[in-house]
This record gives sequence, structure tokens and C-alpha cells, in this order.
Amino acid sequence: MTILHNRVSQAELKKRLYEENEFRITISFYQYFFIEQPALFRDELYKGLYNLKGFGRIYVASEGINAQISVPESQYENFKLFLDGYEHLKGIRLNIAVDNDGKSFWVLKIKCREKIVADGITDPDFNMINKGKYVNAEEFNKLSTDPDTVIVDMRNHYEYEVGHFENAIEVPSDTFREQLPMAAEMLQEKKDKNIIMYCTGGIRCEKASAYMLHRGFKNVFHLEGGIINYANKVKEEKLSNKFHGKNFVFDDRLGERITEEIIAKCHQCNEPADDHTNCKNEGCHLLFIQCKKCAEKFEGCCSQACKDIIQLPEEDQKIIRKGIDKGRMVFNKSKQRLRPRLNED
Repeated sequence: MTILHNRVSQAELKKRLYEENEFRITISFYQYFFIEQPALFRDELYKGLYNLKGFGRIYVASEGINAQISVPESQYENFKLFLDGYEHLKGIRLNIAVDNDGKSFWVLKIKCREKIVADGITDPDFNMINKGKYVNAEEFNKLSTDPDTVIVDMRNHYEYEVGHFENAIEVPSDTFREQLPMAAEMLQEKKDKNIIMYCTGGIRCEKASAYMLHRGFKNVFHLEGGIINYANKVKEEKLSNKFHGKNFVFDDRLGERITEEIIAKCHQCNEPADDHTNCKNEGCHLLFIQCKKCAEKFEGCCSQACKDIIQLPEEDQKIIRKGIDKGRMVFNKSKQRLRPRLNED
């Protein structure tokens, strides 16, 4: 009988991952399609991927699937065959990680959600059928040189900060649901221009392109497979690379390097840096950029206060963090959020 939920501690699972001898391939994919019984579909997926020794994070909803996973190299072909068993996933584009050490995930988590991308859209007339036109890497490069083209980054501020396309507009927000109406308002006076939207793997910009068309925009495009697919195609087809810096990813790597350029700065000392980390104080766990010198100075913490806390016995730390609501603990430079805390000595 296949277990449908993990029952092993996170620490033990991570230990097992680092003891594995076989290399793992990190993959992301998504598809918008109607799923009548998401919970049943979720359980089928779990059984199949569990048997393939797959790890990762997958969201399933009536509107489709959003997946980031890793599988042992020897299981990759079997994994593709497994997906091909589903009509709407047959031959699906798989984004292979650009900068992959095989240690992206150590547990399989598949959850049912109301939507695979939380968008805040409540208009019953909105649907994903009418969406923007795909552009591949070569088409993106060509269209991006047109003065009548606007490139829009549909990722969060902390993703944009470490890497983005040339001349891309940032929509400074904490969430995708905030971004959609904000992007439409920002671009109102550019309705007659070509609008190219992009994101990490394609799922957000595809929905964003449909939303922009719904809001009355006409010439809307979205980058096929997002930054990940673009970076791979640029290498394969020897194209000019219009992306600069690092691509933030939502797994244990927290980023994959596309170019050697470092375009961001440490949030503590302001020196060039683009490595994201989570504050080691479990009562904080702030996501921020930290250089190696500051990581050593603050022992992986965002402030001296948090550094002092992690020196305390674990029982004392538990008392301090009891009842704390961390909320969305992400450093937002565009809003100067939490900057006083990060500048503490």
C-alpha cells in the first residue's frame, strides 16, 4: 500500500537526500486544464511519483497543476511516461533547472488548492482560454528590440532584485494577486504597445497575459517556459542572452545563476551580493540577501538581535518566539520594509 503523506521527519529526509549517490534532475512544469476531482487526481499523482522516488512541491486545483520536483536521473524517462499517461499532460514542456546540484527537494508534498496560482481574481467572466501569444527565446529577443515593446516582470520584488531582463519593468509588490491590477494600471497609457510578460517558469505570466487581455489590452505576449526555458534555449541555440543575474527559485537552492553578473546588494552592508537566505532565528526566518562576510558576522541572521537570540538555549528561544506571527517575512527594498532592522549592528 502506497503512503499518501510523508511520515518521516524533515531532518531525516534531508539527511537521506545528501546520502544519495545518484544525481537528481530538478524539473518544473505546469498546465492549465480542468480537473473535476482535484483530491483524487492528487492521490494518483502522489502514488505515481512516490514510486518513482520523486521529491518536490506540487499544487493541484480545478484549474490545473503547478509542479516543481526532482527525480533520480535513472527515473527521468519513466517520469515522462507517467505524465504521458494523462491526456492533458502528454508531451508537456518540462523545464530542466539551469543551475542544478540535485539537492533542491527532499520530500514529496502535493496539496490541493483553490487555485494553482493565487490571483485574487473574482470576476466570473475571466477565463484562461483567451490568453496572450507565446514567444520563444528567439522571438523574445527580436521583439524586445522593438521600441513599441514593453517588457513586464511578473515576479515578486525579491526575484526581480537579483536578476531580470534588459529594460524590464518591475511591478513592485509582495504577491501576484497585488501585481495583476497594479500592472494593468501601470500600463494603461501603453495599451497600443506590444506587452511581453515573463516569470520564472511561465505559469504566472500566462495567467497575467489572460488578465491583461481581459482588461482590454490587445497585443499581449508571454515568454514560453519563462526564464528557465529561455536560459536553456539561449545555450542550445547560441542566442544572445538578454537576462542578467540570477533567477530566484522556490526550492532549497533559492536561485540559479544565469549569468556571472551580480546586480543586487547585500541588505546589511550594501556590498554586491545576490545570495538569498532565511534568518537563522526561527522566530524571524526573514528572507533577505546576505553576503558571505555578513553571513559570518551575523551567523546567518538578519540582525544582531536575532544573532543574540540563537545563542540562547532552545527552550528559551521557543518561549521568545511563542505566539509570534511572522506573516510574509520578506525584505522589500522597493518599500524600504524592515531596513532599520537589517542595519542593526
